Amino acid sequence: MAFADAVYYPLHPIHEGIQMSTASATRPAKRKARATGNGHPAERAELARKCLHYMALMREVEDRIERKLYRQGKVVGGVYVGRGQEAIPVGTALHALPEDVLLPSHRDMAVWFIRGVSPGRVLAQYMGRVDGLTGGRDGNMHMGDMNLGLVSIISALAATVPVAAGVAMALRYQGKNAVAFSYFGDGASSRGDWHEGVNLATVQKLPVVFICNNNQYAYSTPLNLQMACTHVADRGPAYGMPAEIVDGNDVLAVYEATGRAVAHARSGLGPYLLECKTFRMTGHSAHDGAEYVPRELFEEWAKRDPIATLEERMLAERWSDRAALDLMHDAIRQEVDAAVAWAEKSPYPDPATLLDGVYETP
Repeated sequence: MAFADAVYYPLHPIHEGIQMSTASATRPAKRKARATGNGHPAERAELARKCLHYMALMREVEDRIERKLYRQGKVVGGVYVGRGQEAIPVGTALHALPEDVLLPSHRDMAVWFIRGVSPGRVLAQYMGRVDGLTGGRDGNMHMGDMNLGLVSIISALAATVPVAAGVAMALRYQGKNAVAFSYFGDGASSRGDWHEGVNLATVQKLPVVFICNNNQYAYSTPLNLQMACTHVADRGPAYGMPAEIVDGNDVLAVYEATGRAVAHARSGLGPYLLECKTFRMTGHSAHDGAEYVPRELFEEWAKRDPIATLEERMLAERWSDRAALDLMHDAIRQEVDAAVAWAEKSPYPDPATLLDGVYETP
């Protein structure tokens, strides 16, 4: 596959690394389609409303976890949030069909909500309660539900990439026209298991959509110190896989790009790489003050908050009014209030059941 087969979106330069790479021998093809440019206005308005709901719900739940429950000592384990990155899990997971399998990372909480997991169960998971997804038996982020097509994360995040390739092989073996959604960060693409998984997927033409949350930092290491190429997407054509760069803070652009990626994978053409350019609007974790990040970057990216950006467009396009948006946020806060109260009433698991489900019984 020629490098020109890769499709890229040019982005507005916020800092070095956002602009299109011109160092490649063959210039990538470019498209300049406006997000949600097609379709009935009512359909576009409904899509925007749905995207806003899930992004706002993710932020509200994570804020409660990090800024209240964690500080109160009620969360079991560390806390890693996706503040400022909500557009990526929402814009991608809304394309998933029931038979598809999703492998989210620790910054993709909206994926669980879109697949039908309630905020209460997620909060119970973080507090180690029996009503969490693992019944209080695993780390707070390590939650999955195969009945909903959700595979739990692996702490060495790139390790989920070859797992995604294996999931896609299983889906093909079962005769399902289904897709595996593989989520990871820019740092994961610097690990060997990422490259092994991508190579396997491309050689076997597996139905995988690889989704990179490029938030510019792998813990404290900036992107330019991780790799010599300009974009994670530059690596896609090297493996014979189309790749696309999308503004990861524009949920409608992410949604459109994911539609192309999923159509490609579902039609039997093999995997597709989406690099979603975004920024981590917090430290690596709740205990990390992110002193290594220049303050001006936080200020610049705060102006591109995905929730505020979508709300501004909804108002400009007359897809909603301010009163309706305020009502949505109020309803979400009330929902999360109730979810926190429910989760706190959930008991801790009975120690007598410690070995249940650990060993296979004859």
